[in-house]
Amino acid sequence: MTDLKPLPIAHPLEIIPVFRRWPSSVPRNVLYTVIFSSAVALALTAIQKVVGDDDALRGYLSAMLVISNLIGAMVYGALAALGWLSNGWPRRVRGVKRMLFHVALLAVCVPLGIGLGNLLLSGANPLRVLRQRDVLAQSLVIATLVAILMYAVRLAAERRMQAALDEARQKELIASSQRLLAEARLRALQAQIEPHFLYNTLANVVSLIGTQPAQARHMLERFIDYLRASLAASRGDQTTLASEAALLAAYLDVLAVRMGDRLRYRIDVPEELRGYAMAPMLLQPVVENAISHGLEPKVEGGEIVISARLLGDGVCVQVSDTGAGLGGTGTASHKPGGGVGLSNLRERLRSLYGGAARVELLENQPCGMTVRLMLPLNASPTSILSTPS
Repeated sequence: MTDLKPLPIAHPLEIIPVFRRWPSSVPRNVLYTVIFSSAVALALTAIQKVVGDDDALRGYLSAMLVISNLIGAMVYGALAALGWLSNGWPRRVRGVKRMLFHVALLAVCVPLGIGLGNLLLSGANPLRVLRQRDVLAQSLVIATLVAILMYAVRLAAERRMQAALDEARQKELIASSQRLLAEARLRALQAQIEPHFLYNTLANVVSLIGTQPAQARHMLERFIDYLRASLAASRGDQTTLASEAALLAAYLDVLAVRMGDRLRYRIDVPEELRGYAMAPMLLQPVVENAISHGLEPKVEGGEIVISARLLGDGVCVQVSDTGAGLGGTGTASHKPGGGVGLSNLRERLRSLYGGAARVELLENQPCGMTVRLMLPLNASPTSILSTPS
């Protein structure tokens, strides 16, 4: 779990939502300090107008603008300097200590700002100005109020950050759960397919040993190649297009012994894409569907073509068949949208690549289907399961 990091210097203006749109930075904080200090000067001038007389009000606003901006600059400068010298210590202070720190900081900066402002405006001696009790009392009140405001802003900022962090953790947990669910469905699908494929293959080998021993030997050798490639794919969370093509070639060779001339296939992967990294076992369910619901229902069988090419800023991998198509068997996998098998594939791609990958289902002419996987060129699939040691 990620720990809550020290916050950037929170500004009092961040209590207003519109001022939270821009991330904290030195130029932004300087601008916010000028705006906030000028607003304080306007507020003090308004109070003076209510409680004072018009003669005393003359020149008051300009004086307050100068003094308020001096105080604001000193407060922000002190926070920035302390943060730089103490490796961010002001951002790590919590609770009552933070309140006392802000009160002490403002108790120093406010009188200094008033004294320096009077020196700049009228040339008055700062020490003589600060000896006046009413000036000191006013400084202490202003310092306390601003310190409370800064404390409240920092507290609100921390709560917002904690809420955002909790939300991010929740989204990450949901995304992780979705990835695990998609992978579990894939494993379940493999668990259903592989025993059936295993039993049929071994039964075919046994039946061929006596009459066609060369065919039985070839089928068994390719079946061993398939098992070796399938085991390697199941142990990793990433493979290459060349490895996926080798697995499919072994799988189709085994089936070709059983189906004979009813199954023809071709794999076309250009050399520049053979090292392309992708999630394992993405194509095999598509090929299995093409055979089960496309070629096997046809008496004469058909052809499967597996190809890959660069397309725009992505890689297009497609499985085309000349099988029954949408109008043939009417099975779920050949309905528009692809049925459960392609729905699971879409969900797995979404969990692995986000919105950067998609599945397209096209009807071939005069017959058959094409399943097209559009994969990002430079994005590796998200790791779902760790590789066993």
